[in-house]
Amino acid sequence: MTRTTWLLAVAVMLAVPSLLADGPPSRAGASPQQVPPESSERIDQPPVPGTEAAAKLSRPVVVERNGFVSVQVNVGADGSNIVGDAANEPSIAVDPNAPLRMAIGWRQFDSITSNFREAGWSWSADGGRSWAERGTLDNGVFRSDPVLASDAGGRFYYYSLVSRPEIFCDMFISEDRGETWFGPIEAYGGDKAWFTIDSTGGPGHGSLYLAWAQASNQFGIRTFIRSFDGGLSYTEPLATMPTPTWGTLTVGTEGELYIAGNANYDYDRFVVMRSGDASDPGAPPNFDTFFVDLGGAQGFGGSGSSPNPVGLLGQVWIVSDHSDGPNRGNLYLASSVNPPGADPHDVHIVRSTDGGETWSEPLRIHPDGRNVWQWFATMSIAPDGRLDMVWVESLVPYPPNVGELYYARSDDGGLSWTEPIAVTPPFDSWLGWPQQEKLGDYYHMVSDLVGADLAYAATFNGEQDVYYLRIGDTDCNGNGIGDTDDLAAGLPDCNGNGLIDRCEIAAGTVEDGDGDGVIDACRIGPRRPGSRLVP
Repeated sequence: MTRTTWLLAVAVMLAVPSLLADGPPSRAGASPQQVPPESSERIDQPPVPGTEAAAKLSRPVVVERNGFVSVQVNVGADGSNIVGDAANEPSIAVDPNAPLRMAIGWRQFDSITSNFREAGWSWSADGGRSWAERGTLDNGVFRSDPVLASDAGGRFYYYSLVSRPEIFCDMFISEDRGETWFGPIEAYGGDKAWFTIDSTGGPGHGSLYLAWAQASNQFGIRTFIRSFDGGLSYTEPLATMPTPTWGTLTVGTEGELYIAGNANYDYDRFVVMRSGDASDPGAPPNFDTFFVDLGGAQGFGGSGSSPNPVGLLGQVWIVSDHSDGPNRGNLYLASSVNPPGADPHDVHIVRSTDGGETWSEPLRIHPDGRNVWQWFATMSIAPDGRLDMVWVESLVPYPPNVGELYYARSDDGGLSWTEPIAVTPPFDSWLGWPQQEKLGDYYHMVSDLVGADLAYAATFNGEQDVYYLRIGDTDCNGNGIGDTDDLAAGLPDCNGNGLIDRCEIAAGTVEDGDGDGVIDACRIGPRRPGSRLVP
């Protein structure tokens, strides 16, 4: 443990003097619930302008653990932390053609004295090394549940819940990879929405598929829509029963659609809906329904015994293997779940090799027998089929709200996993609540051939903030080789900033007027010491 990590851990302990006095955590979220709960995503408090404290800027803490460095995203001028606000529930979009370009959205609370929130966002053009000063879409409008994604061409989408006070969702679209957005575009929607984009190159290529939960929405059991024109218009909502709730969507190798979640608030039972004709705009889609055992119940809340008292403890993630390897076409379903017995929460995964019709026995990612909370499990899959997983793991002997972020990967289709490694220092999930006792409801991760881009929320500054973490080396040219090795092998970095020239050109941050792959500025003026110019 580094000195910085040790000091931060001590600070967390001192900030919560009652930690050692609390008893062991009790189980939360184990009982199934058939009746949709009332959504908390409504205007219930007026907006409060940033407090005097929020007008102040401070230097963000350095967040490093085991060589992994996190960068704060919700920043003010010069990357400064804004004191007195809150940010949580982040989602990330990465341009697949220029991975240095990315955007992150989150729930923005200008003051923790009010539960009023807006659609926060920032963007990066240097692979997450730095982030633009935070912005807010649709200023002054209550927004929540942000979900971001990029299509195959690099167009970014931001799906956002809005309360007027009825709950709907709007779509915002960015043609410049997160710098500016146009919208809002009305897109039906409801609580805990998610969406996916078909990037298979088949008949449904570019189609958007969107789903949400039944709680408090305006469309009853009709919780699924599609868009066939790049998010500009949407089909009428359709029913999928039982409604997959608090989950995600993915597109399979043949363009088939999968929607996953708990079975309409039955926390012990999970459901996957499969449609082979969702890409057909001329007819309503047909769905097959498959029930899945994840070896436990999806967790929600749990009052004072939970690390996230009024929020989810793990979203349901589904991904499809699009690689050319032996696991092509496999489906993977994962979540943090509350298993039988004394263990409060574990990360479980199951796999299907037949399009969701049958599933493997649940596998516990980290069978260490310590009976600690492993919550906010977040899964993504790389183009070569590698599975990446992160989660927050509570520390022994402290209560569940003190934990650190862990990472593990699988290179064999989820059958075995690397030894988990801590990628952040400890933090307290109970700090900085903005009149709402939770750290949001999810994290979000996007994987590539070399590593993964993660957006997460934590409290390293003593308040809720959003962070970006690159897991593994970067691969800005998408060749499956880390940029460090590419640069060592001689790929040009003529301005000496540690970024491959062609990646900067693709990101649009430098000029290459003649298109030869050499930055124009490197052809004139003095060269920086150590820079390389390849004619």
